[in-house]
Amino acid sequence: MTVGNGRTVRDLRRENRTAVLQCLYFDGPLSRFSLGPATGLSSGSISNVVAELVAEGLVEEAGSVDSAGGRPRTLLRISPGSGCMIGVDVGETRVRIELFDLTLTELARTERPLGAGATGAHGRYDVGVVVDHLRDGIAEVLDHADVDPGRLLGVGVGVPGIVAGTPEDGAVVHGQTIGWDAVPLERLLRAAVPLPESVPYFIDNGAKTLGQAEMWFGAGRGARSAVVVLFGSGVGACVVTDDLGPGRAVEWGHLTVRVRGRRCRCGALGCLEAYAGAEALLERWAEAGGRPPAGAGEEAALTAMLAAAYPDPGAEPDATALAVLEETAEYLGAGFSDLINLFQPERILVGGWAGLQLGTRFLDSVRDHAVSYALAYPAARVRIEMGTLGPEAVTVGAAILPLADFFARGGRRAGAGTEPVEQASPAWRAALRDRAAQ
Repeated sequence: MTVGNGRTVRDLRRENRTAVLQCLYFDGPLSRFSLGPATGLSSGSISNVVAELVAEGLVEEAGSVDSAGGRPRTLLRISPGSGCMIGVDVGETRVRIELFDLTLTELARTERPLGAGATGAHGRYDVGVVVDHLRDGIAEVLDHADVDPGRLLGVGVGVPGIVAGTPEDGAVVHGQTIGWDAVPLERLLRAAVPLPESVPYFIDNGAKTLGQAEMWFGAGRGARSAVVVLFGSGVGACVVTDDLGPGRAVEWGHLTVRVRGRRCRCGALGCLEAYAGAEALLERWAEAGGRPPAGAGEEAALTAMLAAAYPDPGAEPDATALAVLEETAEYLGAGFSDLINLFQPERILVGGWAGLQLGTRFLDSVRDHAVSYALAYPAARVRIEMGTLGPEAVTVGAAILPLADFFARGGRRAGAGTEPVEQASPAWRAALRDRAAQ
């Protein structure tokens, strides 16, 4: 039956359930009495929805609170054990896999380094090795937490590169910088990972999952527009505005910052990533005469470079390392100015393992360069800050993908091959944005 604006009674019930779940998730525990004004639903609708959610085990009682002159009111909250999600960060130095309950409390985690054994020709990561890491890691976290795979709401995966969808293969990854050319990652995972067919996969760009996490729970809360930058081996960004809804990954690292400049990992000349990514930064240090520690991975080598450039008080800084870092700060600042001029965000937030290492001592210089290169009006209105969620932000954001879809469905599980309802649920997106602004 249609109830107006093309919506059916089923749509209305789903939206009512979504409103209650969202309110309890961000503001709970709450009483039935408080849920009415918070959601705009009638007392009758609240009673019906809460009764359904309690019967399904999604909502549980959480004590009581005194009322004005009446009986104490029972408080309600989301039941943490009513579902769980897996978040995966397929990074460029490691694969991190984490299992979360419905409230995003970590239940288990594992990491698999992507060292020399994971690389194929030309230093690109072997798809089979990565899939094997995911298969073993997913099994490990489920076994460690003693979780039935049937309880999974989904597996969210953040990857480097552009993600497209096809009817035949599901999510397909175009990761040019890691040598992935139309890799049918979802199909490969379904064939390799022994999960029930009903468990959906949500695969997206890692910068977008980082942005999702920071906007929900981190330094992006309260902002209506932001750019979240992932600074690792390479660089990427997620843009969140009213027009773009939950965010869109942009290949910011492949903006041209110098015509006929250094060759980037993508094959083009003069990309920002060829100057500002951690891999390129370390190469430039070595080319300038620096001595990165032999045999060290990128993270350890960057730690050594920072220690050389910013030594303990009283020690002489390594002039070569410091000069390369200062030049990198200018390139990043110029890249930030492009983001400021193009999107005029309220905030630019820096995350990723390299961004976290460089930290606040590097950010002041980047901020100064960004302001000097950007137009004065938007530059005066942007805040450039560090993200607050740490190295787990990409996995948290990846786990949010199935969680958001679950809530948008009114607490109903998606099956394999079902379409996300994100685009069909602007009210859910607006509610999340407004909630974060409070």
